[in-house]
This record gives sequence, structure tokens and C-alpha cells, in this order.
Amino acid sequence: VPRIKGRLYPAAGRAARAPSVKGGRAAHPPRVEKVIWERVNKKERKLAIMSAIAATASLDLITSRHRVNGIKTAPIIVVKDLEQISKTKDLYDFLLKLGLKDELERTKARFRKIRSGKGKMRGRKRVRAKGPLVIYKENPAIFLAARNIPGVDVVHVNHLSIIHLAPGGVPGRLAIWSEPALLFLKERFGGKA
Repeated sequence: VPRIKGRLYPAAGRAARAPSVKGGRAAHPPRVEKVIWERVNKKERKLAIMSAIAATASLDLITSRHRVNGIKTAPIIVVKDLEQISKTKDLYDFLLKLGLKDELERTKARFRKIRSGKGKMRGRKRVRAKGPLVIYKENPAIFLAARNIPGVDVVHVNHLSIIHLAPGGVPGRLAIWSEPALLFLKERFGGKA
């Protein structure tokens, strides 16, 4: 059996590298054959993001994804003061005032559910539901406020991607836009927003 070379330190003389010993290599490890990412053309990606942004304005698509009986119009656009919220309790109360109580309860209940299958062993023990998406432009304090509310995601408008707007490839995520973030879209997408 191959040994670790040397003297006067604990690992010296211990078996290594052989598949049959502790700390050795795997004999016939599973090999990744599937390519799990794909290049997308720039214009195509831009069009996909623009389509997903447009889907955040469709109340039919939003109601198929979320429990939003309290809202009448979409998307939810709020003034710049939203970005100043830095405490979780304040943001939670704000979301309740918007009429998202059922949605927050849904994401919290879904957060407690334990995943079936082997994902539990691979660091994905709990199923996480996707709730409202808060999009900001200037002040990242809201990020700290939202990180402890299950299902609520916060993203800077410049980092907005299809993953945030259409999780699982399903469009129509409930979006809460700050006013500066909404104005920035025109700058980002070249006047087509």
C-alpha cells in the first residue's frame, strides 16, 4: 500500500492514495457527463429579461404563482423611502400593509417543508418557496432587512437577471420596485423599457 513519506510528523507512514484506504481516492467515482449550463446570445438574454420584466406587470401570471388577494395592480411601485428600510420588522410590516400577508405565510410554511430524496444529504434539506422580489437602486440597507424573511429576495436593478424574475423558468414573479430602480431600466435597456 502506498505510504505518506517522511518522519517525525503524524501523517508519516500512513497509507494514502490507494482506493481501499482511509483518505484515499475514490475507485470508480461518478463522473459528470451532463453540461448543466448553456451560452445564450446577448440580445436573446436581453429580450428574455425584458419579457420577464413585462410578466411582472401581468396580474394573471402573478396570481398563478403567488397568493396575492390584497393587491389590485401590478407591479408594485413604491417611493425611494423603501430603500431606507434597514430593520426586518419594519420591512415585514411594510409588506403586510401592501396586502401580502397570505404570501408571506405561504413562503414561511413552505420553508419548513423538508425536501424528499437525496437532496437532504447534499445541503438542500429544506424546500424554499419564492416570494416577493424587492428591486432597489441606491441603498443596500434593504438587503439586510429582507435577508431574514423566508422567500423574500432583494436584488440591485443592475444585477437583475432571469433567475430572479422567472425562477424555475416560470414568469410572473411578484416584484416590488423602488422608483429609482424603475427609472434606471430605461438606462439599462437602451430606451426600450
